[in-house]
Amino acid sequence: MFHKKYSVNIAEVICLALLSSAGIILIGLQIKFVGWLMLILGLISLYYCRKKFAKEVLLVYISLALLAITQITTDISYVHMFEMGVTLILAVSIPYFASRYIYKDHLVRFIFHHGRNWCRKEILYILVTAIISYFLLPFYLKNTGAYLNWSVEPGFDNIFRLFIGTNALGIWDELFFVSTVLGILRRFLPFSWANLIQSILFTSFLYELGFTGWGFIMIFIFALIQGIVFKKTESLLYVITIHLTLDFILFLALIEAHHPDWMPIFIT
Repeated sequence: MFHKKYSVNIAEVICLALLSSAGIILIGLQIKFVGWLMLILGLISLYYCRKKFAKEVLLVYISLALLAITQITTDISYVHMFEMGVTLILAVSIPYFASRYIYKDHLVRFIFHHGRNWCRKEILYILVTAIISYFLLPFYLKNTGAYLNWSVEPGFDNIFRLFIGTNALGIWDELFFVSTVLGILRRFLPFSWANLIQSILFTSFLYELGFTGWGFIMIFIFALIQGIVFKKTESLLYVITIHLTLDFILFLALIEAHHPDWMPIFIT
């Protein structure tokens, strides 16, 4: 199934299949009983996996369990932002500190800079992302009614919290799915397979957050591309910049969808 460099046994294949399925069912679709059953079976399957694989993939399972008990919504009240923020921070922090201080192998690393300036193609790609987002996001939000999953109330405080919420979550997405999950899985799998699994989990999370309708297709493609870009650049700063560019367009599109008279800047 894989190149001999990546020796994955049947128990590990089952473990990863259960991980992906639990992400879809437990996080994305919110079918709790079946999802938790798959998560538990996945944890049991770790017993039959190689020790190194088991202890490292266990960290992803722990983080996935934390996401499962998190109320993943677009509520931007201070209380909910704090509660959701705590579990999301734990989901990133536990793998990082466990790998650094318990496993002592620096398994999870947050590499923000690749040691060089961005080239023209990289800057151009950010601009292309902005242009595609400008046309696609407003159309998607209105076509599916997904914008109703967000609340955009008048007032500086409400708009400011919406801005902070969308951007903070975008940064977290890259720290967790691209850097942590992909970083762990690519040690045992060919990149394409590891990227596929992180993209499934990435999409499941954002689908539950509010990108309903056909948004999962758009998010899945974006997650795949983000993984590829990170592999090529090894720069979290760059992939975060791409994500925040998209999130800024999302922020404006949400305002325009809820209050079209405020700033009619979109043509779709």
